[in-house]
Amino acid sequence: MGVFVFLPLVLPLTAWPIARLAEQHLHPRTATRLLTAVAAVMALCSTVCLALVMVVGTAQLPGNPLPDAWSDPEVRAAVPYDEVVGKAAIPALCAVVAASARTLWRHGRVRRRVHRALAGLPGIGVAVLPDEVPYAYALPGGRRDRVVVSTALLDCLEAGERRALFAHERAHLAARHHRYLLAVRLAALANPFLRPLRTAVSYTAERWADEAAARAVGDRRAVATAIGKAALVSRGTPVATLAGLAAPGPVPRRVAALLRPAPAVRTWPPVFTSVGLAAWAAAAGTAVSAMSSANAAVTMFLILRAATPF
Repeated sequence: MGVFVFLPLVLPLTAWPIARLAEQHLHPRTATRLLTAVAAVMALCSTVCLALVMVVGTAQLPGNPLPDAWSDPEVRAAVPYDEVVGKAAIPALCAVVAASARTLWRHGRVRRRVHRALAGLPGIGVAVLPDEVPYAYALPGGRRDRVVVSTALLDCLEAGERRALFAHERAHLAARHHRYLLAVRLAALANPFLRPLRTAVSYTAERWADEAAARAVGDRRAVATAIGKAALVSRGTPVATLAGLAAPGPVPRRVAALLRPAPAVRTWPPVFTSVGLAAWAAAAGTAVSAMSSANAAVTMFLILRAATPF
């Protein structure tokens, strides 16, 4: 394997330029899908390689459950600096697994608790809560999808702005934005170098909902006004974990984007532009990461198979 086993751990750096440029130059739907796919693949590849390195480290520990032959010099020679990185990979991978499991557990627990709390309310698809705290968020749940909004926020908006607000939150539910946000959150936990992509997707998902709302109501200025007013009076969602599903994002940039013409929809940016070159760099980094992790996995399998007595 050599140093190639470490490549997927650092190749997310190749996606940093597209994380910044996609927000500015790509349609938010394209940017969200592209960045999420890159983050998910790179996170999976880096986790695979971390697990392979951990096998070498675990095999060196006394009393481990792995076959003794897995600690032979031939196996350890497959990983550079095996004694240090092998043992360091053990707590690193444990931390990744624990953080990811905790995030998934909290995400599911909060959704279940909020759905139970809203189960007795009348209406389907919308829950208007008599609350003096202004907030609004999209609560996914399959057939139980709901837009939750407080009366305090509705009182601050005019009729057209209310329609824009509901269209924005419904767009989150229709496009299943919570899945993209959860995917990039888990990816950032797996590899800290992917955090810029998580930040970018949090913004582009909001912009995607903004553009969908603008198309639904036919008035970009009304959507911009609703976003601005809601941001000024809102204190966030009542449950911290749900904030990722309806984060306000950089509001001035969103309002400014809505006051401009709608962005062009492209499946891939032009090649000879800054965003095009950045997209190809991220695609190349993703491909190299996938090939490196696959090569490392196959090589380690063959080495361990040859070292294991039958």
